[in-house]
Amino acid sequence: MISAYSQYAWLIPLFPLLAFLLLTAMGRQLKEAGIYISIIATFASFVVALLIFVERWGGQIEDYTWNKLTWIHLDTVSLSMGFEVTNLNALMLVIVTLVSLLVNLYSKGYMHGDERIHVFFAYIALFTFSMLGLVISENLLELYIFWELVGVCSFLLVGFWYFKPEARAAAKKAFIVTRIGDVGLLIAILLLFWAMPNHALDFSSIHNAFTSGKISGSMATWIAILIFVGAVGKSGQFPLHTWLPDAMEGPTPISALIHAATMVAAGVYLVARTFDIFQASPTALMVVAAIGGFTAIFAATIGTAQNDIKRILAYSTVSQLGYMMMALGIGTSVAYTAGIFHLFTHAFFKALLFLGAGSVIHAVHTQDIHEMGGIGSKMKVTAWTFGIGALALSGIPPLSGFWSKDAILAEAYSHNMILFWVGLIAAFFTAFYMSRLYFLVFLGKPRHQAHVHESPATMTLPLIVLAVLAVVAGFVFTPFSPWLGAWLTGHAEEEHVNAVVMILSTLAGLLGIGLGYLVYVKKSISSDAVSSRAPWLYRLLNRKYYIDEMYRTVIVQPLRIFGNVLALFDTYVVDGVVKLASLSVVGIGRLGSRLQNGQVQSYGLATVFGLLGLVILALAAIAVRRFIHAG
Repeated sequence: MISAYSQYAWLIPLFPLLAFLLLTAMGRQLKEAGIYISIIATFASFVVALLIFVERWGGQIEDYTWNKLTWIHLDTVSLSMGFEVTNLNALMLVIVTLVSLLVNLYSKGYMHGDERIHVFFAYIALFTFSMLGLVISENLLELYIFWELVGVCSFLLVGFWYFKPEARAAAKKAFIVTRIGDVGLLIAILLLFWAMPNHALDFSSIHNAFTSGKISGSMATWIAILIFVGAVGKSGQFPLHTWLPDAMEGPTPISALIHAATMVAAGVYLVARTFDIFQASPTALMVVAAIGGFTAIFAATIGTAQNDIKRILAYSTVSQLGYMMMALGIGTSVAYTAGIFHLFTHAFFKALLFLGAGSVIHAVHTQDIHEMGGIGSKMKVTAWTFGIGALALSGIPPLSGFWSKDAILAEAYSHNMILFWVGLIAAFFTAFYMSRLYFLVFLGKPRHQAHVHESPATMTLPLIVLAVLAVVAGFVFTPFSPWLGAWLTGHAEEEHVNAVVMILSTLAGLLGIGLGYLVYVKKSISSDAVSSRAPWLYRLLNRKYYIDEMYRTVIVQPLRIFGNVLALFDTYVVDGVVKLASLSVVGIGRLGSRLQNGQVQSYGLATVFGLLGLVILALAAIAVRRFIHAG
């Protein structure tokens, strides 16, 4: 069946692009009206994306591809630009446009009074355009262009408050660290261009080449791993995760946008979009699963010892992205669906948590959870919605996070018990640090009761919408109703009910919450139990395993010293030679100008010295010749 709406998918990124151009050209004059331009443009994109999604959800719709725009033509090689609509990117289009729309609405209240608010909304519009362009790209090279544009936009948004040194440093760190991964992706594209029949880079040709076995073995492994390196950078996987928590220096709506459904999801989407390449290499799948599983538990343990509300959520994002990568690395079609499903549910409850954190920060003007407390009675909407997001993230049934996390753990249980236990332990830590955060912020001892009040409706309405989605989004793929699996993969495979996994995953979440309750509400266990008895362990987790310090010592400082040496060489050797040449020419010119002074006696003296010089040279030549003949 042919789609009626997919041919208009190019409009989805166009609306935010037009908003960006208009806000850039006239934003200062438009003032508050500029906000509505960004909101209306994103809403228009969401409507078109929703129409495409509903149509594809309702029937067997063919994938739609338009690639008639020839970009580069060299001899027999032609590279085209276009767009493609599949079930996977139709789902991504809805996620990105919906979260972007809610972030736009939220930002109207959160950024009220900022003198550069029109610039902020222009950056969001450009970011949304870049992400949507990435999603519907028809080939890998086009995707790479939007991939880099997303990185540029993240630099602008993270460093939006550029007058803060921390924001400038975080923006530079995000840009540089993600570039490391991007080099891997670029090399993968070059290898694909070399290995693919007719040098084709479109996803349909890639699918045919790798599923038919035309490209396999070590070449497939190298291409897959290099693509994954790009995904590691964007999705904050170990060891390129360090930029993501520091990105919290940007405005909170940007934290929600980057950490929920857009930039960090791009890495997971890239692996899913090129999944045929990974399936051609069991080694690459093993690498993806191992890195994903390690990242999940690594970041979860760090989250237990952080005190900044946004950084706790940031490490939670890193951990959940590890879950998604672990699922994709398992390699089965059900695990693939589970990974995308977790991306889908995570977008809603993580955006909810970040926007809820922004609502709290907006009220108490601090990000330290130990300086908060008892605000739940004053901010009931924020408290209830944040609680729903925290429970969803903790995997408590029947919220969406339970179903998606259970789907991943069930596949791990069936195919790799090590990954299963890693995921289960990470789930326990997740529930613990989220309960710690919630109890300290919304319950606890009141500290800001005098001036705390609920956020305006423009901020609480997105929270309510996301809370509803965090509750109901999980029912699209359950063991009892596995619609999403067949729709995404085209296979009739179903997620089977695994009572053991359901019970263990639920217990892990409840035990984590229970431990948090005993420590921070009942106070049956001292909150200083670990820091007092094993201070080294607390410092290790609080300092994030000293990864940043290690990078600074092993990489940053040696490179800085090397750069200083090169700077000195450039200043004193390269510039020195240039300056010496210029000074020599100037000196000769000045000497010549002094000799050419119009005085006859000076010219006569110069002539005498010149004649003497010639005589000396002649005598020296005669002496040398006689010496040679005598020898």
